[in-house]
Amino acid sequence: MRYTYLGDKQTDPALIGRQFNPICRADGKCIVSQKLATALVVDERGCRYVVLRRRLRLNR
Repeated sequence: MRYTYLGDKQTDPALIGRQFNPICRADGKCIVSQKLATALVVDERGCRYVVLRRRLRLNR
């Protein structure tokens, strides 16, 4: 799965519109925070980021 990050007004402009893959656990579920507010993602260069889940959009 690939997601596009939409960001918000506090997001670094370099991250807005970038493509990310979610980092998944061994059972195949995505790594998210306890309250499901943030997700751990990785870009094409292998850099990891913690981003707001509600601002990720699935690419179709």
